[in-house]
Amino acid sequence: MKVRPFLFLFLTILLSAPGFAAGLDGPDIWTARRAIEFARQNNPDSQLAAQRILQAEALLQKAAVGFYPQLELFGSYSQTNNPMYSFGNILNQGEFSPGIDFNNPGRTDNLGLGVGVQYRFYNGGRDLAQKEAARAGIDLSSAESEAVILRLEFKLFQSVQRIIVSGKVIEARLKALKAISSSLAVARSRFEAGDLLKSDLLNLEVEQSQATENLVQAQHDLEMAKRVFLTLLGLPGDDLQIEVENDESPVLPNDLDSAQRPELKKLTAALQAVESQLAAARGSRLPTVDGFARYNYDQGTVLEGHGDSWIAGVNLNYKLFDGHQAAAEIALAEARLGEVRAEKKKLELTLGLELSQAELALNLARARLKVTQKMVEQAAESASLTKARFDAGVLLTSELIDSENRLTDARVGNALATSAVEVAIADLRRATGLPLFAESDSQVSLEK
Repeated sequence: MKVRPFLFLFLTILLSAPGFAAGLDGPDIWTARRAIEFARQNNPDSQLAAQRILQAEALLQKAAVGFYPQLELFGSYSQTNNPMYSFGNILNQGEFSPGIDFNNPGRTDNLGLGVGVQYRFYNGGRDLAQKEAARAGIDLSSAESEAVILRLEFKLFQSVQRIIVSGKVIEARLKALKAISSSLAVARSRFEAGDLLKSDLLNLEVEQSQATENLVQAQHDLEMAKRVFLTLLGLPGDDLQIEVENDESPVLPNDLDSAQRPELKKLTAALQAVESQLAAARGSRLPTVDGFARYNYDQGTVLEGHGDSWIAGVNLNYKLFDGHQAAAEIALAEARLGEVRAEKKKLELTLGLELSQAELALNLARARLKVTQKMVEQAAESASLTKARFDAGVLLTSELIDSENRLTDARVGNALATSAVEVAIADLRRATGLPLFAESDSQVSLEK
């Protein structure tokens, strides 16, 4: 699995943007698309996902170390009168003479400089397997990041819809309060004229109080929806003077298939990583072959001699018995491989069920929307007739109250049903592993 190039470009822009650390100024009017673009940079979850991908990139670089030679420079200076070390310095500096007293060659010093190189030609394929495991780790982190972004997009769209529908509910509650207040004014005139009972007037006053309470509750719901929205954006939740509008709706996906879900990509990458780890564990039973070379230069100030030398060769190492360490690592990797395969199969079934549920939820939301549209039409017509009959004094107060309540409930239900369809489409896109808004999507006309 290859990591999408645009993801790394996105991370580069994300980390270099001034708003990554200090926050960003939002637009004057929020939409779902603007909120998603903003949250990609400012939401803590998206920032954490970006850092995880960078960590996975670093692990890949670390795993590739074994494919390069190790080059070192070294140097030292020392003085000694130890016979063995002094005699070694004399030999290295080319100052040996037959008259040297081997038991007491005297004080010597040595400045040693050198360069060395070492390269592992073969280690049972472990380096390659570890590199493949690290590359799979990048795919895994990328899939995690994609899953975070898709969840964030859906939650933001839900939040935008909640703000919009809360505004519509407030509008419906205001209309209900205005209507009941108008009817109350008529009722008071009729009461003063002796054409209405005191109990009927009190019922209308109670209904007005209830309508006021419902309006206050709707306003509270709007404030809470705005706080949730700001939190998802990674902004302080105390600035509620924001405007949200619904300028664009998500379109239905062309193909209903969960194969592109990032959760499934994540497990596929995890499966590749475990397979590579198993190959590395099996490679630990094979021999290793290393090549090495060193060059040394020695300079003395006591004897004023100097000399150079070199050494090169090949090392072959093979463990005849490792205390069953390799066998244990292989068994552990095989068990983990079986576990990931079972998790993947379970996830495929779960995602298939989730996709079916999202599709059914959309069908149900559309059906409810059609019903609520009809209910609003019928309730509005009924309320108009009822109000006229009440004003004419030929209708009971209780019937007027019931009529107004039915109209308000129908309007609220229609607002909720309209939002539910939008959210259901967004959830269906999430269930198929698609971003909420994509330029490549063909515009599908929706029958609502």
